Amino acid sequence: MNLKGKCFCGAVELSLTGEPAAMGYCHCASCRHWSAGPINAFSLWDPGAVKVTKGEEHLAAFNRTENSRRRWCTRCGDRRSPRRTRRRAPSPGAR
Repeated sequence: MNLKGKCFCGAVELSLTGEPAAMGYCHCASCRHWSAGPINAFSLWDPGAVKVTKGEEHLAAFNRTENSRRRWCTRCGDRRSPRRTRRRAPSPGAR
């Protein structure tokens, strides 16, 4: 599978190859804050399968925890490519 995506304003473009390593929903406190909603849908990809093809300079990052790095477009604020540094157990506050 080959997929392409871009942020809302088009400044950042991504290409993904292969299949996602995992997909799901999360409702831990961190994901609820990140998505500004009660639940966050996600897909996890092997790092080598995700390439920024345009606009790397428009990506900013924040590490809320040592296990994740959240990135977004600095022009439109669209969330792109959260990166987990390792697998983690669900947060104690997750329901």
